[in-house]
Amino acid sequence: MAHFAQLDPNNLVTQVIVVSNADLIDDNGNESENLGIQVCRNIFGQDTNWVQTSYNNNFRKKYAALGDKYDAAGNVFFNPVGPYPSWVLDGNFDWQPPTPCPTDGKNYWWDETTLTWIEIASLEE
Repeated sequence: MAHFAQLDPNNLVTQVIVVSNADLIDDNGNESENLGIQVCRNIFGQDTNWVQTSYNNNFRKKYAALGDKYDAAGNVFFNPVGPYPSWVLDGNFDWQPPTPCPTDGKNYWWDETTLTWIEIASLEE
């Protein structure tokens, strides 16, 4: 099965639907995203905007979810809302904290109030 995300005028995902793989096969036996888009438009209207998304995250960075944004230049879906107000979106469309999480093997959580990583105490201590 193939999955297609409907985009609003701001490229935000409003729904994701399933299209049969058989509906994507062109005259040469190749899968065509454009055929899937046409199936979606035949159902929801020719003025709708659709982009194929990968349930297995094989392309376009991630599976599109409601509220995600599609960046045509990067050809990716991403969550436009970061986990915390201080985090910024990097060039790979990943949210990054103001300071990197320590990599010393311990567990940490982000404290937005102090903009620092706080170590989570181990139960073994």
